Amino acid sequence: MTGVMHDEGNGAPDSSQRQRFAEAVAIANIPTLLMVLVQLTGELRWLEEPYRPARVRGIGDNDTGGLPQGIQTEIRAAALDAIMAWRAGRPIAIARPPAQLRLKMLSTAMAEPIPAEYDPIIEAELCAGMEEAAPKLPVPPGFEVIIVGAGVSGLCAAVSLKQAGIPFTILEKSSTVGGTWWDNRYPGAGVDTPNHLYSFSFAPYDWSMYFALRDELHAYLEHVADQFALRSHIRFGCEVQAARYDRQAQRWTVTVRNAGGTEQSLETKVLISAVGIFNPVKMPDIKGLERFAGPCFHTAQWPDNVELAGQKVAMIGNGASAMQVGPEIQHTVASLTIFQRSPHWVAPNPQFRQMIPQPLRFLMREVPLYRLWYRLRLGWTFGDRLHATLQKDPNWPHAGRSLNKVNDFHREYFTRYIAAELGDRTDLLEQVVPAYPPYGKRMLLDNGWYRMLRNERVRLVSDPIVEIRPDRIVTRGGSEYPADILVIATGFDVLRFLTSFEVRGRSGRSLREVWEDDNARAYLGTVIPDFPNFFCLYGPNLQPGHGGSIMFVIEMQMRYIMDVLRQMLQQGIGAVECRQDVHDAYNRRVDQAHANMVWTHPGVDTYYRNARGRVVVNSPYRNATFYEMTRAADLRDFVVEPTYGPAHK
Repeated sequence: MTGVMHDEGNGAPDSSQRQRFAEAVAIANIPTLLMVLVQLTGELRWLEEPYRPARVRGIGDNDTGGLPQGIQTEIRAAALDAIMAWRAGRPIAIARPPAQLRLKMLSTAMAEPIPAEYDPIIEAELCAGMEEAAPKLPVPPGFEVIIVGAGVSGLCAAVSLKQAGIPFTILEKSSTVGGTWWDNRYPGAGVDTPNHLYSFSFAPYDWSMYFALRDELHAYLEHVADQFALRSHIRFGCEVQAARYDRQAQRWTVTVRNAGGTEQSLETKVLISAVGIFNPVKMPDIKGLERFAGPCFHTAQWPDNVELAGQKVAMIGNGASAMQVGPEIQHTVASLTIFQRSPHWVAPNPQFRQMIPQPLRFLMREVPLYRLWYRLRLGWTFGDRLHATLQKDPNWPHAGRSLNKVNDFHREYFTRYIAAELGDRTDLLEQVVPAYPPYGKRMLLDNGWYRMLRNERVRLVSDPIVEIRPDRIVTRGGSEYPADILVIATGFDVLRFLTSFEVRGRSGRSLREVWEDDNARAYLGTVIPDFPNFFCLYGPNLQPGHGGSIMFVIEMQMRYIMDVLRQMLQQGIGAVECRQDVHDAYNRRVDQAHANMVWTHPGVDTYYRNARGRVVVNSPYRNATFYEMTRAADLRDFVVEPTYGPAHK
């Protein structure tokens, strides 16, 4: 879709163009440049000594590759010549590297072995846009799809359906696209996954920052909607109330409330939920919350007209949104009092909140190979690289504080970082260093949180809140903290999947009942027994807790869903419903895998787990494993009905 792999460049470049490329290559990432060199020239010597990068600790880009300056200069000069030759028309020497070479290339770029199981992801990412467009599917009259939600998941679904020629409509309650990135407008709101990874493989973008803020993320999703001409398929201001399956008609009836308040019933053959999990908000159950006299709001409902200057602000919560809000407002408010339930592990990243230099943006735009390999390196760094370290070692003697030797090293590394950031505020160490193993909760990227805690205007309180009064907060120890404004940074009700509308399946039971409220399960996080022709994007056990981009997970889901729909259309199938035994066996494997991972550690209290202690949010699988699981749909996993021939009475 992206058209990124051209055999020829754009004609002989002039001296000014060469100068622009020279400026970019001079500051480009060395391991990435090496991969570009190999493909453009076909010379495999760039994968050997003395050019092999050294491994880097942490999650940084390793821009120098740890190589001597003279070797770096040689690589940059050769890369510039190769890029200029390609721009002048010389074909790419290795346009499609074979599997063994792909693995060797990424292993060299990362300076560590990449398992063979990861190669399908390398191939998919590297060859994006090279495939011929798939022919349109044969769609009979009456076969259409309704997508609920026009956020990340809904837009991804829409692009896939449009390319296949399947009629669809998106129902979106808001006035525009974006979902989470439209709703959340609190100060400092942004992404904590590098945005060259937190983006669709089929829609690259000219990002201005390494970790984009909310406005740019929302602009990207608006861009995707326009690039693929999706707006004509979207009904804005249309809130879905309920959906019920008619087993005789093999269709879904969807009840909606339109912008004017009128209700309407729509019918569809296939229903896709793309409502995500960051909705609705989660409010704390604290005595007196409703009696607070000043402005009181959740971060996801940040008012446009709230004035913080000179105000005493109290913030309940210290998770991802709090970590972005606090450093952003600390110098505006008269005081900021933060109430934490438990500390979080935080990872440093020097690129967080940093602008991408214009020469590198130019290189990303003009040399797609560079962008692709840069993204591939991010995908491994922020993804499957970490998975093995999150497994419990039964012989590890320090199971209370860490999982294994590597996890214990992570603990030491993060603790040293926290201490360095706090400086002379050693009195805070006991409050901010977690007792549980690293990665037990969602890892956060440091946004200047610990430096903020050194600000004399900021106070961190770990004593639990017992009551909120009109102008103050009272803790268990009897302390009172005056407040003019109360910010609720307690996240979302992520355990109760798909709560924004009621879904009733073949038997008439609601999905809420089937899921026992907070115990959601699905086969591949996507399909559920008793709910034919229904697909759930960003469903249970799909969040890549070990790292990675949820956008890539959703792309994998959509590839699977499209294969189901293709087989339905080509074989005249009227309904597909996940088999109960297949569903149950899959979820037993999920639970068994989680039992050996950090999120079930007894010292961890995390939103990933429900009241039963079961992990319902995170996936226990590597991205490479889930990629293989969703490569193709096996209809033997489903109860299949011919069109208008129900199998269940």
